[in-house]
Amino acid sequence: MRKFPVGRSTGLVALAGVNKRFGKAHVLKDVDLTIGKGDVVVVLGPSGSGKSTLCRTINRLERIDSGVITIDGDPLPSEGKALAQLRADVGMVFQSFNLFAHKSVLENVVLGPVKVRKVDRTVAKEKAMRLLERVGVADQANKYPAQLSGGQQQRVAIARALAMDPKVLMFDEPTSALDPEMVQEVLDVMTDLVEQGMTMVVVTHEMGFARRAADRVVFMSDGEIVEEADPDAFFTAPSSRRAQDFLGKILTH
Repeated sequence: MRKFPVGRSTGLVALAGVNKRFGKAHVLKDVDLTIGKGDVVVVLGPSGSGKSTLCRTINRLERIDSGVITIDGDPLPSEGKALAQLRADVGMVFQSFNLFAHKSVLENVVLGPVKVRKVDRTVAKEKAMRLLERVGVADQANKYPAQLSGGQQQRVAIARALAMDPKVLMFDEPTSALDPEMVQEVLDVMTDLVEQGMTMVVVTHEMGFARRAADRVVFMSDGEIVEEADPDAFFTAPSSRRAQDFLGKILTH
């Protein structure tokens, strides 16, 4: 099992003793997790286990109640320009795409680098076109999101995140809103990113992708990390009863 001690200085992302509550619901309970540069960590678990909240705390879309989260050794900023910089360094691909409906595909990808990174617009457009080509939707550059399929929209969302040159990419169930025939085209783009060494945290129900692409599987239940293992060990012989029950339900359907 590939495991990293919490707080090690080489960890690109480190969570130590992280707690998060929504009212009376304790959704993250003393979570410790360290992600090294180039790691692909897939987070699995039943609905309501805290997976998406974990992603959103790393991107600072949710404020934690206690504990520490660091990116490249620096604690998460709480507001202002430093927070905008963090969001540029920690890319996020959402379940529901979150593209700007009133902007073209190209403008969706150009906007962040120009506004946040202060990249020259011409340079940003050239890079955006290269990224759209990379994810296979360059021919859709002048269309609006509503004119694209769900799979195309999600690939644009990935290009938009990549345009910021992030240190780590978070994927929060990126295929769960897609029709089945569109899932593979998004997973193919994600697999390409894995092969190119992108640091990724992926919340997903796509077990094939998890087994094939992950360096480490993190299994969550009831707000806790119950188990961490390499994919072969996890899928072949999970050590916890909760993981065994989860896989028994998932893999027999």
